[in-house]
Amino acid sequence: MGVPLSTYRLQMRGDSFTFADAVDLLDYLDDLGVSHLYLSPILTATAGSSHGYDVTDPTTVSDELGGPEGLAELSARARARGMGLIVDIVPNHVGVDDPAQNAWWWDVLTHGRDSAYSSYFDIDWDLEHGRIVLPVLGSDDDVAELTVDGDLLRLGDRAWPIAPGTAHDGAPGAEVHDRQHYKLIGWRNNLCGYRRFFSITSLAGLRQEDPAVFAASHAEVGRWFTEGLVDGLRIDHPDGLAEPAAYVTDLRDLVGEKAWIVIEKILAPDEPLDTGLPVDGTTGYDALREIGGLFVDPAGEPALTALYESSGTDRGTTEHQTSELKTVAATDTLSSELARVCRSIVADIGADHALLPDAVTALLTHVHVYRFDYLNLTAVGPTAIAAAVRTRPELAEPLQLVAAALAHDGEAAVRIQQLCGAVTAKSVEDCLFYRDARLVSLNEVGGEPSLFGVSAAEFHERSATRARLWPHAMVTLSTHDTKRSEDVRTRIGVLSQLADEWAERVERWSQIVLSPDRATTLFLWQNVFGVWPVDGEVSDALRTRLHSYAEKAIREAGLHTSWNDPDTEFESAVHDWVDAIIDGPVSKELTALVARADAHAHSDSLGQKLLALTVPGIPDVYQGTELFDDSLVDPDNRRPVDYAARRAALEARTDPKIRVAGAALRLRRELPDTFLEGAYRPVPASGSAAAHLVAFLRGDDVLVAVSRWTVKLAEIGWGDTTVTLPEGIWTDRLTGRTHAGTPAAIELFAELPVVLLERTDV
Repeated sequence: MGVPLSTYRLQMRGDSFTFADAVDLLDYLDDLGVSHLYLSPILTATAGSSHGYDVTDPTTVSDELGGPEGLAELSARARARGMGLIVDIVPNHVGVDDPAQNAWWWDVLTHGRDSAYSSYFDIDWDLEHGRIVLPVLGSDDDVAELTVDGDLLRLGDRAWPIAPGTAHDGAPGAEVHDRQHYKLIGWRNNLCGYRRFFSITSLAGLRQEDPAVFAASHAEVGRWFTEGLVDGLRIDHPDGLAEPAAYVTDLRDLVGEKAWIVIEKILAPDEPLDTGLPVDGTTGYDALREIGGLFVDPAGEPALTALYESSGTDRGTTEHQTSELKTVAATDTLSSELARVCRSIVADIGADHALLPDAVTALLTHVHVYRFDYLNLTAVGPTAIAAAVRTRPELAEPLQLVAAALAHDGEAAVRIQQLCGAVTAKSVEDCLFYRDARLVSLNEVGGEPSLFGVSAAEFHERSATRARLWPHAMVTLSTHDTKRSEDVRTRIGVLSQLADEWAERVERWSQIVLSPDRATTLFLWQNVFGVWPVDGEVSDALRTRLHSYAEKAIREAGLHTSWNDPDTEFESAVHDWVDAIIDGPVSKELTALVARADAHAHSDSLGQKLLALTVPGIPDVYQGTELFDDSLVDPDNRRPVDYAARRAALEARTDPKIRVAGAALRLRRELPDTFLEGAYRPVPASGSAAAHLVAFLRGDDVLVAVSRWTVKLAEIGWGDTTVTLPEGIWTDRLTGRTHAGTPAAIELFAELPVVLLERTDV
């Protein structure tokens, strides 16, 4: 079916949402206007997996989801409605938490380098004299507790294989362990004998640069296209691979030119996607930042900055914090990977230096992208090296060795790039974004907290560029990885319009609900505000969700507690703080402020939803977000969706968000050329409130306009603000009203804060 007109993301789970459940949704999604179902990973994963990214058998479709028969049935039923399927695939890694579930990994542990699959994994055979180091024990001393059970080594309910001929009669488990092709160690050693997905030891990296590995791990994917079951692919984390550009080229050859391919490439705000890649674009985090940023009021920046800085914790600029966190990530969390990079440099160029680890780390702190070996990023490496030398002149000599390794373009160059992405993810997404408390809606994958919103001029220029270069890239607002749902972000974003009031309230509330740490609670206040119910009635479920989120957030921040070393006293104090908000006098004032902000948040939610569905690109609706959604970070955003409520809302057409989503999706289906290939042209407004209106034309027959910064707008009104429409009669697909000429903004937005105009006189 080629490029989709739209996608609807479904989180597949064997225990709650299978292919059969997706079949049951087809009529609803068809009525909504969706063209393609977009499925989370469907290959066989760890038993009971809640997400599917821990694939254990890339050669089979998950039986838990319904197996190949279930996939074929879903595909056939979708095609009968003129709909198609997009599938998320995971080439970078496989799940190895339970080795017995992964036949390839089990064979490697059993036979070591003699295994037929030893080349499939990126194993550091030199780390422990040819043994694979597995950091899976609570302590190194646990080796003494290993027992022999036939051809297995056991520790509690965990098991590993015993190599043939190594379990002598009566030999204790520890002695047998010493004869294996692997070495079990405590996870706190910061050593790992294989490339991981970031620092997750349960996910082992695959060597897709090896044609045999690619062929074996993509045979099932290829079958989907040979048999016409699937129309496109979403590629998870290609930057983790040795050669992402070569990988997507191989993938394109496998699935054909008509397949739609988007890659999870997280772009920095000033980083373009390499136009030489044979893909249709990214998965849309760049568009998420642009669309959401448009509704952030820059007038609120001084007050929110002052409030954040008043926390008393002087961490410096975002750039300084990022540099420090990258250093910690490289030298601590990923120290095993850093050591392997340095050994690779020495092996590649035949020279060493005592400060080589410092040189590699310094380079990475000055790289602002996930990796810099794409053809359009050739200036990033030398620029980062120059910055590193300026900052630390004593590293000039070892940085020459790093530069030589990059020029050699061998194993070390590849490993530097792979470490770069892991360091960035662990320091920025997984740490900084849980510390920065200025406006937390900016702290999103692909976001940049130091950039306070996106101007209309920037938004228009970026949209026009996407129309020219990447008209079929994905556009998204919420994903399984976003730290807050689109609607929670817009609620929090309203604080940019209420900055002085928010600062005053937080200062007062903090005198009533005493904080265990001011910087921590400044961050949490905004998230609590983002999900607080309008009526102030906090259910037991929401209370539990808030506690779970707070615990995850403070552990990710790593300031007072962490996943590795939880501080139970501090965590208990934070939990008490959450309960004190819910149960104490502050709750009434918080409810009042939420009630005041809610209409503006809903307005912004409608605006960004309409933009996401109409700007250049292919929009994705994350499951359930056609209605307002209060999800926080995973697993909160992967909760089961109430589709009965959504069916009823779609039929009633009274809920404004599903009304906007349905109208835009159906219009896309009626005017495919306009949205797939149509040009993008900004349409300026005139008048005293022109800054509160953003409008553009798609092709010649669709005009979109949204209002923003509505707190101030409610005070000043639209006044003399107008928009000049192109020639013709324009009908609003949301209200049925018709417009022509130069209508007043107050007339355009009489019913809703958004308009979706179609030219209807031709």
